[in-house]
Amino acid sequence: MAAPQDDTRSKIAVRSLWMTFQRKGDPAQPIHVLEDIHLDVRDGEFVCLVGPSGCGKSTLLNIAGGFLKATQGEILADGRPVLEPDPKRIFIFQENAVFPWLTVEENVGFGVKRETEADRKALVSHYIEMVGLTGFAKTHPRELSGGMRQRVEIARALAAEPDVLFMDEPFGALDYLTRLRLRHELIQIWQREKRTVLFVTHDVEEAVQLADRVVVMGRRPSRIRAIVPVDVPRPRDLDDPTCRMLRDEIFGVMGLDHQGQRVSGDSTGSIQLPPHLRK
Repeated sequence: MAAPQDDTRSKIAVRSLWMTFQRKGDPAQPIHVLEDIHLDVRDGEFVCLVGPSGCGKSTLLNIAGGFLKATQGEILADGRPVLEPDPKRIFIFQENAVFPWLTVEENVGFGVKRETEADRKALVSHYIEMVGLTGFAKTHPRELSGGMRQRVEIARALAAEPDVLFMDEPFGALDYLTRLRLRHELIQIWQREKRTVLFVTHDVEEAVQLADRVVVMGRRPSRIRAIVPVDVPRPRDLDDPTCRMLRDEIFGVMGLDHQGQRVSGDSTGSIQLPPHLRK
């Protein structure tokens, strides 16, 4: 059993979380997704979740956001149980969710309230500028590239002034060069804003480039296999030997080589982890 935690010191605290889904039309065949998950995310921390496809990364994020109810256990935000979605905890998805009939500034300002219209417009302009879309305020999403639309999504989330950003593979549908550029821009924004970020990705290099800590999840039913601190100054060069070493450590925890190929050991925990990564 995990050691008792001081939940008041964690922005997001996951406590003994289990999640099981029932197959439609076949109640005798449940799908066990998450198993005894414990995790603490500190205020202002950037944490990435990585693991095999289907291991429950997005399920964990949806429970943290209040969109799903866990089978057992709980998630706390600022020491209080998460029971439903909250405007202080905003989701950014891979599938672009901007409103196509609204302009960039209308999308970013959607739902934003201020005492005066001038204050609201100033806030919207601030975040449009922050994500590098100055000059596109009157533009509709159909006139923008995929990367620019994702910037609109990030600006809209930030304009709501949340405490926490949940990001579910937000760059997964973009081309490689656009992903690289947006990772760099996201870190610059995070360093200025210091929001707490819980970020799901299938890309180990992306996690190493972005995260303060990388949480490595195993195959379903998933447990946390390791939590890897990334103590490398930003901006990070993925060709740096330390970054390459961390990438290879994470692949090793997942039972893969640096090219993503399965190596000796299995996915149930027989791989021997370095002492500093053992949980």
